[in-house]
Order: sequence, then C-alpha cells, then structure tokens
Amino acid sequence: MIIEQIYTGCLFQASYYIESNGESAIIDPIREVDLYIDKATNNNSKIKYVFETHFHADFVSGHLTLSKKTKSKIIFGPNAKPNYECIIANDNDEFTVGDLTIKVLHTPGHTLESVTYLLKDSEGKNYCIFTGDTLFLGDVGRPDLAQVDSEINPELQAGMLFDSIQNKILDLDDDVIVYPAHGAGSACGKNMMKITFDTLGNQKKVNYALNGSYNREEFIDILTKDLPPPPEYFPSNVSLNINGYSDIDKILLNNSKSIPPSDFKNIIESDEVLILDTRSPEKFSNCHIPNSIFIGIDGSFAPWVGE
Repeated sequence: MIIEQIYTGCLFQASYYIESNGESAIIDPIREVDLYIDKATNNNSKIKYVFETHFHADFVSGHLTLSKKTKSKIIFGPNAKPNYECIIANDNDEFTVGDLTIKVLHTPGHTLESVTYLLKDSEGKNYCIFTGDTLFLGDVGRPDLAQVDSEINPELQAGMLFDSIQNKILDLDDDVIVYPAHGAGSACGKNMMKITFDTLGNQKKVNYALNGSYNREEFIDILTKDLPPPPEYFPSNVSLNINGYSDIDKILLNNSKSIPPSDFKNIIESDEVLILDTRSPEKFSNCHIPNSIFIGIDGSFAPWVGE
C-alpha cells in the first residue's frame, strides 16, 4: 500500500496518490496531472479512479484531464450534478483499488455534495480518511462557498456539517489518520493548523469541532460568525469544476509561443490585457514593462492572480 500526499504550497492544497497491487487512485488532483501519471507509470500501476471530495472553489481540479489521459473513472458523492460523464456514488458505496477498499461517507455541510473517503487496508481495517473540506486539522470547512439554492444558507449548511461530523466521523477509531484537502493559509477555513495530516484521536482533543466543546446551536454560531468574504474567483472555479474546462496542454502550447515586439506593443495597449511580472521584487523594481503588475512566482502566487 502506498499513500502519498502531494502538497501544492501556493494553493495550500493536498491531493493524494493511492496505490495497491498495480492499481492506483487519485484524490482531488490539481490541474497539472502528469505528476500522477508519472508516479503510476514508474510503479507499473494503472490509475483506476479519480475521486473528488466536492466541487472545489479555490482551484480548478485536474479530474477531467486525468480521466481523459488515463481512461480512469471520476467519482463524486451524492447530490453532485456535473455536466460530464462520471459516477455519482451513494452514501456507503465502496470501490476497490488493488487490495484496498475506499468507502464513500456523505458528509454535507461545506457543500451539499461533500464526501469523506474512508480507506480500509487489505485486512479490512479502517486506516485513514480523506476529508476534503469537511474536516481540516484544527478546523472545519466554511459553510458559505457553494450556494446552489436560494433556500440554502450558511446556517443550514453549518448544521449539516455538525451532523456529518457527529454521525460519520466521530465514531471512527482514534488511530485513523486524517488527510484533509487544505492546510494553513487556505481561504476555505479560518483556523487551520500548519501540519498537513494527523490522527483522528489527536484531532478529537485539539479541534473545537470534534472535542465536544459546543452543542449544535453553538457550533453553527461559531462557524458562521465573522466569515470573511470569499475570494471573487471562487464562483468561477466552481463553475469550471462542474461544467468542464479547456485542455491545459493546449493552453500551455499556445502560451509558449513567442510574440514579435510590434505585436506585443499592440497587445499591452489593450484594456483587456493584464501583464503579470513574476520575477523577484528587486528585478521588478529595477526595470519592468509599463502597466505590468508584480506578483512573484514564489509564495501565494495562485490566489493573488485569481483575485
């Protein structure tokens, strides 16, 4: 059994590579999918499934590209309504990856389709949970990012999240490992820890959502109080993850073409063009293209560009 967390620092996002006996599964892949394909190829493994914990708001997932390149099946949880071919799993459905079993736990709250994936080892023992944005380390997912119905509001979703944690997660054994979709710095939560995985037992001690400090009403109040406005690009990302997007290989190919200076001059004079300078602050200060904006490639590049 191989479980590898692949952490993308500028997104504060974790995806997961799972492998057993020549079969692999990917959970919440980023858009650049070749790293997952390379891992599977190097291990003589076939990617069988791409599991999505929910429709992500903070990044565009690579599920469609990965499925197309590997002929793997995309899995979503209940209530998901994507505009492309995939499997909509029911609560408690199970999928095999080699000797491993991945069980779907419907845990709505962050979004209506949010799920937690419970991985059982070759002996059938609960080994770990991939919690998406349902449960973070030290926190839970915010309940206001995926409003798809005028009758749904953050208070209702916070109540769903409380019920999901109480009914689906708290009864699992303390030695179960928690693998969330995000770490500290993500806009999908308010108080995440800097570590990127932990035991459920420790989280039951340190996470306010798990340690019994609050009843349902108090939990709803805490979770919905002082929520900062979500980044403006979040709805666009959700739409792309639901409806599909352009092939990233074609985008990269088009963007790698050089532009003659005369054409570039005409382009930068357009009001519809945004010029980003991704060099160091020192180089930008010394010399830069007029009207260009500095956002260094190091650090939180993706969220700043999204804004």
